[in-house]
Parts: sequence; C-alpha cells; structure tokens
Amino acid sequence: RDPCRSRVHSASPSISSGARMPLPIPSLLIAGIGCRRGCSAEHLRALLERTLGEYGRSLAELDALTSIDGKRDEPGLRQLATLLERPVHFLAPAVLHDYEPRLLSPSAVALRETGCSSVAEAAALALAERLGGGRADLLGAKRSDDRASIALARLLTERELP
Repeated sequence: RDPCRSRVHSASPSISSGARMPLPIPSLLIAGIGCRRGCSAEHLRALLERTLGEYGRSLAELDALTSIDGKRDEPGLRQLATLLERPVHFLAPAVLHDYEPRLLSPSAVALRETGCSSVAEAAALALAERLGGGRADLLGAKRSDDRASIALARLLTERELP
C-alpha cells in the first residue's frame, strides 16, 4: 500500500525542495456500507471483497469506509474498519439526501429504515467528494444481500469530468 494514499485527509500536500507538488489522488476508492443491526464484520468483509472483485479491485485499493450516522455504534462496521486498518466515516442523513438524484438503485427499505433512499451509494459518493475535493462517481449499483449493501465510489479524473 502506497503510504501517500492514506493521507487523503490532508488539506495541503507537503512539498520538499526541488520536488513537484503531488497530484490529487485520482484512484481514491470509498466503500459505502448499509447494514442491518448486528451484521458481523466477517459478513461485511465477505460482501466487500466480492463487490471489489466484481470491479477488478482489491482491499489494498480501498481508502475508507462510510455509512450513515445511525450506524456509528454498529460493532460489525467498526470492527471491519479496524480489521482493514481503514478509517470509517459517518454522515448525517441530510448529507445523503443531497445525493439522491445521482443514485443508481434507491431502496424503499432504506427509505423506511433511515429516511434516506440510499445509505451505501449516497455515503460512498459523499465521502469520495469530501475527501477528494472533486466529483465522484459510483463504479456501479450497490451490491446487496439480506444483511448489507455495499457501493463503491471513486474520484473522477480531470479527463472524465463532464
């Protein structure tokens, strides 16, 4: 894992004498996670690995996890972040609402349970844009099973911007 990749939270890149300023991290990859209460870290990890694999990605490329504020006390999600040695960020429902027009697979269940049409997709987009300082896009629709949903978002490169 490239040590510079873990510094996505840094607002200003460091510059050493004679070196060029580092470019933004175009490969920023965020996993948005929605889950039922009591979902284990093992279950979340298995779904995350399957989802990453579908897009030809690996855990090593993942920069952070994110979910809705209501999952802040969810043990499985916190344990997953610890196991993967990645930060987990929790976002307010109002932040997630801003991303509803860009969702690929809104969910009536998520709306009923959280008040948001999506947790995984909206959280992944929101955090990627906040950390990356640019526009993000989903790799595809969230992947779900009976206990959890995972969506992957990445920061768009300058060439990909509309």
